[in-house]
Amino acid sequence: MDPENITRRVKEFQLLGLTANRPLQYVLFIMFLIVCVTTWFGNLTIITTVITDRQLRSPMYFLLGNLAFTDLSESTVTMPKMLWDLTLQHKVISFNGCMTQIFFFHFIGSAVFFLLMVMALDRYIAIHKPLQYFTIMNPGMCVGLVAGAWLGGFVHSLVQIVLIVRLPFCGPNILDHYYCDVSQVTKLACTETFVIELLMFSNSGLLTIFVFFSLVVSYTVILVKVRVHVTKGETKALSTCGAQITVVCIHFVPCILIYGRPILKFSEEKGLSTLSTVIAPMLNPLIYTLRNTEMKNAIKRLFKRNVLSEGN
Repeated sequence: MDPENITRRVKEFQLLGLTANRPLQYVLFIMFLIVCVTTWFGNLTIITTVITDRQLRSPMYFLLGNLAFTDLSESTVTMPKMLWDLTLQHKVISFNGCMTQIFFFHFIGSAVFFLLMVMALDRYIAIHKPLQYFTIMNPGMCVGLVAGAWLGGFVHSLVQIVLIVRLPFCGPNILDHYYCDVSQVTKLACTETFVIELLMFSNSGLLTIFVFFSLVVSYTVILVKVRVHVTKGETKALSTCGAQITVVCIHFVPCILIYGRPILKFSEEKGLSTLSTVIAPMLNPLIYTLRNTEMKNAIKRLFKRNVLSEGN
């Protein structure tokens, strides 16, 4: 039978979700709804502040605004569907919807990873070449680096989706998850998937590990270089490194544990996925605003302007 015809036999996938306990589902719905609202409010606040505040016209805040945009986009891929499913007894997603979710999940997620590499590069230049910083990180360079991050995410995700849509799906359609993920969807194919899973591990797992250790090395070099003598300008640049390192760990550690294990199943995968897809996009704006005095002051100015405009 032609593989394409076999694939069409599976019209939808059934999702088991986070839990089968109905009372617990309602509790989780309220908790994650609060997380969702906080995520949107926090990231939209950062984006609006960076766009409107003239005192934040620097490459660092341009990149921070783009990170907030990717976090906002990432939260829309799985969170609305997860919230809706928490209110349902029978959770399903169409085949095309599943493929679309996989594509955008890896597209935006990997774009976040590449953008974090760009932000590490920005801090390296700010600390080691402070006099040439604005010359090197000019607007054209910043836009090019951000575009490169999105392009890298697109290529990575395209490879994933090309590998999986060619597989024949004709049998079981139950996913023990709250969203479509390549590792579990691949296992439902009606064919031997060992080679495909290794290719996906190379594309996702090894890429995640490589980017993470590249970032670890980068921040280690930054911290070692300034351990003895730090100027006032470098101190300001260095103060943001702690926030970025925290964000890197929140994003990468769960992904390494999920995608850095070729073929093996991990019992805590749902919890780690929740940390990566739901909690991380909410924590990023909180981490950056709490550790950045200039950003906190800019947000205060934003709300003061809004209060005054409403008063008038």
